[in-house]
Amino acid sequence: MSASTHIDLSRRERQIMDVIYARGSATVRDVMDGIPDPPSYSAVRAMLRVMEEKGHLEHRHDGPRYVYVPTMPHSQARESAMKQMLRTFFDGSAERAVAALLDMSGSDLSELELDRLAALIEQARKEGR
Repeated sequence: MSASTHIDLSRRERQIMDVIYARGSATVRDVMDGIPDPPSYSAVRAMLRVMEEKGHLEHRHDGPRYVYVPTMPHSQARESAMKQMLRTFFDGSAERAVAALLDMSGSDLSELELDRLAALIEQARKEGR
């Protein structure tokens, strides 16, 4: 699966993936119960089929029901999406991405959060990243 596959999700597809990642697996009904203002059963089923075709999900049979599971662990999907975002919007620069995040939320960060970020930076220095 390419790195771009997890960034090409629509808002609704991301909601569906959030439900499936939170539960570990989900049926159409589970997805409908977990997303706001769900479309019809057949529309959710069609979205799940498309997401399966895109490579985000696979299914297994549980009696007459399909149970959908992600094709990669959430942590791996998050890392894949982050790498794609860095390449697409920040020319691959983690520094530019962090600077943008700090610019957006700098005044909202608590002293504790700023200390944690400083500790992560210090750890990266020590590890020679």
